[in-house]
Amino acid sequence: MTARNNIYFYYLNNQGIEDKLAALEDLAISNGFNVVEDSKSANIIVSIGGDGAFLQAVRKTDFRQDCLYMGINRFGEAGLYCDFNMDNFGEMLHTMQHEKLEVRRFPVIHTNLDGGTDFYCLNEISLRSAIIKSIVIDVFIDDNHFETFRGDGLIVATPTGSTGYNKSTNGAVVDPLIPCFQVSELASINNNRYRTLGSSFILHKDRNLRLSVRQDGNDYPIIGLDNEAYSIRNIQDVTVTLSDKVIKTVKLKNNSFWDRVKRTFL
Repeated sequence: MTARNNIYFYYLNNQGIEDKLAALEDLAISNGFNVVEDSKSANIIVSIGGDGAFLQAVRKTDFRQDCLYMGINRFGEAGLYCDFNMDNFGEMLHTMQHEKLEVRRFPVIHTNLDGGTDFYCLNEISLRSAIIKSIVIDVFIDDNHFETFRGDGLIVATPTGSTGYNKSTNGAVVDPLIPCFQVSELASINNNRYRTLGSSFILHKDRNLRLSVRQDGNDYPIIGLDNEAYSIRNIQDVTVTLSDKVIKTVKLKNNSFWDRVKRTFL
């Protein structure tokens, strides 16, 4: 593996971070690493602040394919993306220098809006009504009409993102070794007039999912991209596929995806 020595620290401007960051930078420098100010010069990107900060770090640095991402929790709280905390940052540096790296690869969703703008998501994309009225979405799988959804919205999640918003809507937790993505409903309407599957469903990585929004008052639906949300006018079609991109992170020994799921939820 190519030597990786340039570290960029990503963090939100929360009170108290600066002092702790200085200690981390000193520790990195004393272990032979270079701390850089520009993420484009880095081959290691370290987020500080939990899973939310990790998602932001990946998005703000454009889903880099040529570097390793690492997540540090500030207070030892459980995290699905963060293997390290402030107390074991030195262990991470030692792993980087002296041990055979165990690299975890997180799948990424590719989203296209109306044949134009492209977005990537590590957790999920959600499409929701922006007003107090149900949204109507025609769901196509490989250009074949599957169902017409009516309700609050739909979530499309990666396997690693299945433990987030998706899980809170009773979606399944999916092993990240399975190349797929999952579609879950938000408060669907099911009666004699409207009918949907009524449960989440999982699509193989080679499937193409198209969500076609009916313009019946929801002219500014909300698009959720991981932990960011946008209100975009007159969206017609949202196409979702599993990208060839993967986010690479360093994995601690004996800390598998299912270890983290157990630690977080059980």
